[in-house]
Amino acid sequence: MHRLTVEEARQVAVRAQLLDADRPADLLHVVERLAFLQLDPTAAVAPSADLVAWTRLGSGYRPEELRRALDVERTLFELHACVRPMADLRLFRARMQRAPLYLRPREWLAANQGFAADVLARLRADGPLLSKDIPDTAAVPWASTGWTGNRNVTQMLEVLAGRGEVAISGRRGKQRLWDLAERVYPADVEVVPFEDAERERDRRRLRALGIARARTDQSSVEANDVGEAGEPAVVDGVPGEWRVDPDQLGRPFTGRTALLSPFDRLVHDRRRALELFGFDYTLEMYKPAAARRWGYFALPVLHADRLVGKVDAAADRKAGTFTVAAVHQDVPFTPAMTEDVDVELAALADWLGLTLRR
Repeated sequence: MHRLTVEEARQVAVRAQLLDADRPADLLHVVERLAFLQLDPTAAVAPSADLVAWTRLGSGYRPEELRRALDVERTLFELHACVRPMADLRLFRARMQRAPLYLRPREWLAANQGFAADVLARLRADGPLLSKDIPDTAAVPWASTGWTGNRNVTQMLEVLAGRGEVAISGRRGKQRLWDLAERVYPADVEVVPFEDAERERDRRRLRALGIARARTDQSSVEANDVGEAGEPAVVDGVPGEWRVDPDQLGRPFTGRTALLSPFDRLVHDRRRALELFGFDYTLEMYKPAAARRWGYFALPVLHADRLVGKVDAAADRKAGTFTVAAVHQDVPFTPAMTEDVDVELAALADWLGLTLRR
């Protein structure tokens, strides 16, 4: 059982997320170490995947690198709103063979076998295609009160992607292009047995997080827990047991200041962020403006091994401006912290190609 101070635990978490002073070399290395980049259509500042990459790589990163890795080099692949290393596809093959894993989509697919066959045939003949170019021949519509309600083609493509039969081949603007998986994924990908693959994914997740709970709340994108990966640990002043990546222990730490996406994995598990960093955060874009404390798309501020505030900022590409409405200080900033945050804001505006306004 490892016993860590809360400062040591925070440093493990920050270093595992490639947010210390030792910056990674390239995008592929970032995605391999973080296990995935979450995609989200919100771009109040920049698309989250690009913002996460910029926070690690710095001003040399360009969004076209991500598109090239996905669409041309095929070193990355996109599945269920996440970008992952193509080398990790083998860890999803057994899961794909069992998909859909949940009863409702499994029953819907069983009722629409003809529809599934029609989608595959159309892609085989004419792919890659946008979803709007694929006829809807569903026998039973997908019922939902949410945004997927009666969007039968999109839902079928998602189900077939989960089964490894179709894949995202690229994008036309913001819209996904779909094709047969055999035209996107490498041939003869190893199928790691299901339980072995799940354990390996737990290990990858712990390597990316550094320290995490064995069991915790599930995320709609990727689990926040790590099972029995790593080794047990306790953190002084924090109740309960953790799992820690032993490779992260006993290493020197030099921090830096960084502006994070609200979807950044350092803060994505809000309970973990509160327990280890004392950081209270809610993404407020879904709240009425009058009910927001920190802003529509507030960027968490990391300084060394502490989360110290939030920046309420927005990019207006038509006006050519990056406007900072407020910098909320969770702890009083020292002059050095203020200067570091100002430098990061200027760097972010420059990377966006916008004029900084305060």
